[in-house]
Amino acid sequence: MSIPHPDSNHQHIAFIGGGNMASAIIGGLLKRGLAASQIQVIEPFAGQRAKLTQQFQVAVSPGPDTSLKRASLVVWAVKPQAFKEAAGQTCAYTRAALHLSVAAGIRSDSIASWLGTQRIVRAMPNTPALIGKGMSALFARPAVSAAERGVIESVIQTTGDYLWLDDEKQLDAVTALSGSGPAYVFYFIEAMIQAGTDMGLNREQARQLAVATFVGASALAQASEEPPEVLRERVTSKGGTTYAALTVMEEAGVKQQFMRAMQAARQRAAELGDEFGAG
Repeated sequence: MSIPHPDSNHQHIAFIGGGNMASAIIGGLLKRGLAASQIQVIEPFAGQRAKLTQQFQVAVSPGPDTSLKRASLVVWAVKPQAFKEAAGQTCAYTRAALHLSVAAGIRSDSIASWLGTQRIVRAMPNTPALIGKGMSALFARPAVSAAERGVIESVIQTTGDYLWLDDEKQLDAVTALSGSGPAYVFYFIEAMIQAGTDMGLNREQARQLAVATFVGASALAQASEEPPEVLRERVTSKGGTTYAALTVMEEAGVKQQFMRAMQAARQRAAELGDEFGAG
């Protein structure tokens, strides 16, 4: 089946799950010009249904029904532990659709088995998608056509940038790096704010300085053709203030522990696939 571009009047997109990531994509699609009438959401929690209705004026229902047969694209935005049950309730209505999963860890083999289709794309987005600054990695099963990849790209672009992977196993590493990555950044910002207040700044001053430092440094890293280690060295004069700070971090093994933490995240992503995937 040919899937039209999301801006087409013939496109109908269904979301299974209406949490933060679904909201980010819905908001992006509406800004791109997709009509609210072309979107429906299956969301079991009444409070979230009310929020979605108020915010986006899209159709929201507590469970799947035959109306899902209209969907040419189904976006799976459910928690990993809920995916199999939700798929079992939904698959009878969605076998003709293209499927996009943003659920961490759940492998496409499991999704294909549950949904009875091979036309599946997995995405690993991150929370900056909420403001259109997300980064998503994508993997498509062989049955997904080039045109359908284009549809997925047009949907994901509403939340930020993307890159395609050839090996699905790499998604576990992506989960550890960019999927969980915003939390690492927030963690360091927390520490910088606390240190700033301990050194005599008020909390708002410390917050403004810490956040602006991450924004500026990230923008410089993105704009520069030089690797991060060169940019770091340019800030670090031997015997200076930055050198003193980095020496403490090196002596404490911060870099090694940080890489160890990311390996733990990657391992947990793999475990989610084992724990909640098809047996």
